[in-house]
Amino acid sequence: MKTKTFNKRDAIVFKHFNHKGYSLFAALGKVVVIGVLAVPTLTYAKAGGKATTPSEEGADSLSFGEQRIDEVQVTGSRAPLTARQSAKIVEVISRDDIHRAEAQTINDVLKLATGVDVRQRGGFGVQTDISINGGTFDQITILLNGMPLASPQTGHNAADFPVSLDDIDHIEVLEGAAARIFGSAAFSGAINIVTTPRPSSHGKKGCEGKATVEGGSFGSFGGDARVAASLIKPRNGTPGSSMLFSSLSAGYNQSDGGTANSDFRNRHGFYQGQFTSRVANVNWQAGITSKDYGANTFYSARFPNQYEWTRRYMGSVSLGIKPLADKGGFINSLEIEPAIYAHRDIDHYQLTKGATGAKNGENYHRMDVYGGSLSAVASWAAGKTAIGADLRKEHILSTAYGEPLSESDWKAIGNTTRSYDHMGDRTNTSLFLEHDVMIGGLTLSAGLMANRNTGLDNKFRVYPGVDISFRPDDHWKLYASWNKAMRLPTFTDLYTNSSAQKGDIALRPERNNTIKGGVRYRTLGFEALASAFYSQGRDMIDWVYETAESKRYQAMNIGKLNNTGFNIEAKANLSQILCQMIPHDYEPWLITLGYAYINQTHKTDKEIHKSLYALEYLRHKLVATISHPIVKRLSASWSLRWQQRMNGYHPYTKLDGKVQYQLPYCTIYVKADNITCHHYYDLGTVKQPGLWIMAGAKVNIF
Repeated sequence: MKTKTFNKRDAIVFKHFNHKGYSLFAALGKVVVIGVLAVPTLTYAKAGGKATTPSEEGADSLSFGEQRIDEVQVTGSRAPLTARQSAKIVEVISRDDIHRAEAQTINDVLKLATGVDVRQRGGFGVQTDISINGGTFDQITILLNGMPLASPQTGHNAADFPVSLDDIDHIEVLEGAAARIFGSAAFSGAINIVTTPRPSSHGKKGCEGKATVEGGSFGSFGGDARVAASLIKPRNGTPGSSMLFSSLSAGYNQSDGGTANSDFRNRHGFYQGQFTSRVANVNWQAGITSKDYGANTFYSARFPNQYEWTRRYMGSVSLGIKPLADKGGFINSLEIEPAIYAHRDIDHYQLTKGATGAKNGENYHRMDVYGGSLSAVASWAAGKTAIGADLRKEHILSTAYGEPLSESDWKAIGNTTRSYDHMGDRTNTSLFLEHDVMIGGLTLSAGLMANRNTGLDNKFRVYPGVDISFRPDDHWKLYASWNKAMRLPTFTDLYTNSSAQKGDIALRPERNNTIKGGVRYRTLGFEALASAFYSQGRDMIDWVYETAESKRYQAMNIGKLNNTGFNIEAKANLSQILCQMIPHDYEPWLITLGYAYINQTHKTDKEIHKSLYALEYLRHKLVATISHPIVKRLSASWSLRWQQRMNGYHPYTKLDGKVQYQLPYCTIYVKADNITCHHYYDLGTVKQPGLWIMAGAKVNIF
């Protein structure tokens, strides 16, 4: 075995380039969500609170603020715990953070998370690779209200979200291997998007209607609308015993993209509903996304005229049954949660826009994922115990991926002369067990996942994990964890065969062990968090050039790949610290600073001359944000992001800003992305646009 120093090769040089808690950025002094939802339960966040202003909370004592936060139940484990008891610290981007940020899409918001790497292709996040702690885009799982959206075809399209920013209550980011919580797809982390559970407080008679319209640079135009309603039925004279809620949203945007062959049209629609009562909760959701876009050099620099369109259809239903609730005795409470979920992803790709047929690099793929889960959580004298199972089917029809079908089994592709003539199929079974023990300020959470996949060898493999936290007082919290995970190759990894890329049916699954530890300090108006991690990867998968003369990327197990790194974050609410000096009816002064560092070591016995993904990690990432009032009702927010990526990329600095004027039922805003008009590259030769200005208005209709 020899050590390969990847970056000693000739570099490619680009000359131009609520549940409540504390949020990720600009959220101190507010009530937001802390914790994550487990995949098999598909439960929705019950975020009953919303952000409070300094006038409401600025004078609170520390003990009062701490009590409000720490007694809220979180789900950073399979057995729900309070924030005080939880063994994990989960980064949370709150609704107010999203409202303040200069962001067009969810992807823009995630760029401000310290430990998250967002590699964007095209404007408005038309296609985005999202990774965590030095991993790749295929190594995380993305969820919508607990439902997994990750596609076994490819992680490139994982960010095809059916929701708009106005739908979102908060976004939860869990760093590190989390297989025992989220399943085998959570190899290096997980991101859960939680939508608004009910109409906001300004809605009349339980109803709410919102609309947004905006336009700007590069022929950009778009908008979205949302309506929601809730009905509360008293029971035995007690209000809130049962509630029925539903919401519907839709959106559209388009642009010429700002660079050659980067035009796009995006559409989405989302419906969700919820019924809650004393003994049962029912949640359901359905969504659709549709994207058409020029894919200039997306997958290979040799092909500037690539084109792609994608469609996603998703839905889920979950039921929470509470046969025992605070009954006392041996078992104090029991909750049983069955769920079903499904999504279909359709992908049409052209190597050269307008050139049809397999010989010209045109392919169609239809990926179906559907499954069900059953879990139970019991609270008893020895702690909390969770047990569950998840059964998931992954089925692909394609013109290129999977095994060839006999002609009699071909499936016609609508509105084309082509047929699906390949098929892939695998079934994933996961069994979960976890137990949590709480003794004073100490929490110990230990569990395991047993996983079997027919695409491997149909044998069960066990992936354990342990999380521990200690809270000596209301200011400090120390935590540590060890977790093990495995990821199967995607269908793209296995079967791609084009002039630009070639897969390998013999790829082995990726494996890793992750150790993480950290400390958090929190007091009135200030919070600091420091964490470090070590991820030991084996049989890691990357797309590489095998020789100096190679013309296409080869999927390959590149050997051992270890990531060592740390994150440091600090947040200050100056309005809360200086509450006597700043008017309470102004927007608060919020300042955040985050820095992430990663060092990667790679050992392999194979010749590698160029990497497309795994070895192009972020060595440095610095994020600074400030949000402040200008005059009453007028405020501004700014974000500065500096990062340095390995593998020949030049470091770059990007400055974004937003100014908004708040009226009682309307917000008028102007956003500026890349204020300095810096030319930069997130991935390969995909050039990002320069200064992008958008202006718009958000109206509360009723």
